[in-house]
This record gives sequence, C-alpha cells and structure tokens, in this order.
Amino acid sequence: MTDRTAGALWGLFIGDALAMPVHWYYDRAALRRDYGEVRDYLAPRNPHPDSILWRSSYQPENPDADILHDQAQYWGRPGVHYHQFLQAGENTLNLQLVRLLLEQIAAGGAYDPDRYLQGMVGFLRTPGAHRDTYAEEWLRGFFTNRARGHDLRRCAVKEKHVGGLAGPIALLVLGHREPGLARRAAHAHLQLTHVGPLMDAALDTVADILLPVLAGDSLRATIDAILDRGRSPLLQKPLRSWDRLDDLEVIGRKLSPACYVDDAVPAVVHLARRHHADPERALVANTMAGGDNCYRGAVLGALLGAAHGLEGWPRRWRDGLRQPPPSPPAG
Repeated sequence: MTDRTAGALWGLFIGDALAMPVHWYYDRAALRRDYGEVRDYLAPRNPHPDSILWRSSYQPENPDADILHDQAQYWGRPGVHYHQFLQAGENTLNLQLVRLLLEQIAAGGAYDPDRYLQGMVGFLRTPGAHRDTYAEEWLRGFFTNRARGHDLRRCAVKEKHVGGLAGPIALLVLGHREPGLARRAAHAHLQLTHVGPLMDAALDTVADILLPVLAGDSLRATIDAILDRGRSPLLQKPLRSWDRLDDLEVIGRKLSPACYVDDAVPAVVHLARRHHADPERALVANTMAGGDNCYRGAVLGALLGAAHGLEGWPRRWRDGLRQPPPSPPAG
C-alpha cells in the first residue's frame, strides 16, 4: 500500500471507532455531559438518552432471517446504547462488514461481489460473530428480502444513509490507480446494499474528491474546484459562506446531523475543507457534532487519511484501534 492508501483505509475505521460511544447523540449537551470532549477511544455506556431502540423492531420472516440473535432482547427497551457491548477502539457492525470485505480481498486478491454477499450472510447468521446490538435498516431490509426468496444481488432496498458509503469507499481506495475501474467496482458494491439515485450521487461526490487526493492533489483545492464547478447535487448549499461559523452551528442549524446523505455528505465536505490541515481536529469536531457521527466520521477519515497518509493519524489512535484494516495483496 502507498502511505495515502493506508491512511485512507485506517481513516475509515478510526473515524467510526472514535465516534462509536456517542453515536446518534442528538442532544449535544448530553453528549458533553456524559463523555466530555471525545479525543480518545472510549467505551459506550448505558443509558443512551437519545436511543430509539425502544421503538425499533425487527421480526425475522423465518429463522434464517434472524440476524439479531441474543441482541434481540435489548430491542424495545428505553435507554439502551446501540453499541453497548463494544470496547473502546472497536468498530460498529457497518465497519466490521467493511473489514470482512477487505479480508476477502487480502485473501483472494480481487473483489468478488458474490463472495462478499455469501460472507456477509454467513457472518450475520452466526451467533456471536460480533457484539454490536444495532443492525441498520439496510440490513433488516436485505434479510427480509432474502427470506422472501430474492436473489442475493437483488436484496438491497432503496436507501439514503451515509453508512452505505463505507464499503464502496474501501474499493475506491484500493483501486484508485485505475479510477474508472474503481468507480465501477464501488458503484457495483453499492448496488448490493444501498440502491437509489441519491446514494449514487453521494458516492460520486465523495469519489470526485477522494480519487484526486489519493493521486496526490490537495484536499482543500480539490474541494474548492468541485464547488466551483457546481455539478454535485449534494453540494449546492453555500459551504464557503459558512467559513466563519462554528462547526456545531453548521452541523446542527445549517445541516442536519442525521444519517441522510443529502446533509451528511455536505457536512463531511465542510469539515474536510475547514480542517484539511488537521485530521485529528476534524474527527474530534465531527464526533462532537453528534448525530450519525460514526459514518460521517468514516467518510471524513478516508478523505483526511488520503491527504495526510498513515502518519497523519495520532499514534494513540493507530495503536488503540482494536482491529486495524487488513493490508491488501501487493500489486
């Protein structure tokens, strides 16, 4: 791997792990009260004041669609943290599936969508394969469609959550020396899990930044050039006019901190542009903004890692990551 490649892959996992204990905190006063300023990996704890697990449900259509296993008992209860059993520096389920993808490529040397789908199903159908309590909507929809007899390549539901970009970004990073092929592989992977024009637009926006930066271009200059062109439907908001605003005002008042890509991607671009020279500050700011900070953080981490390389990440974050991304095969 090049240093930029390694930095981007590690950034995916670091951004997620840093934000994990305060994932989906929308009351930012409560976030600071419960955890202070999050600058290091921390373990989550109950109660989570903004948890919606009390009104979340998943009823498997048949036993083969059970992906919650012993975690199902915590759904429908108030105050339950989404990631209550994860340790400091551990990744959420979404990023654990990205690691599965990278492990397959490291072992087999090439991306194989069918092998990924079979591996994902096997992983999620195995009790105890992970300790995360929450399974996102896309996973529940996927396994519902599978239970109804859909082909695995046709189980994805229409989506708009930023967490769906993590796997495609990993493929962009690995294949960046051939940008056209990398884009096609990333979009093909996206179709396996998160379909719809909004997700396609979100991936294209991130790829337009990530690929030039991996090739050596400046992160801020690349973003400014994209803003000048004005072609991305997700970057029509006046990001430059927010330069004087506090990050918590931008992500909170100008942009929602929620999961949806139409606000989450502009939020990532704002943070990447403002903190382009300081990767640590960028991920701390993202974490303290609350909402879907894990998956914004994964995307942001990839962009900043591509710009600064592996050494751009603090040593304590690299050493504290429980399961670093595997290295792909050489060549």
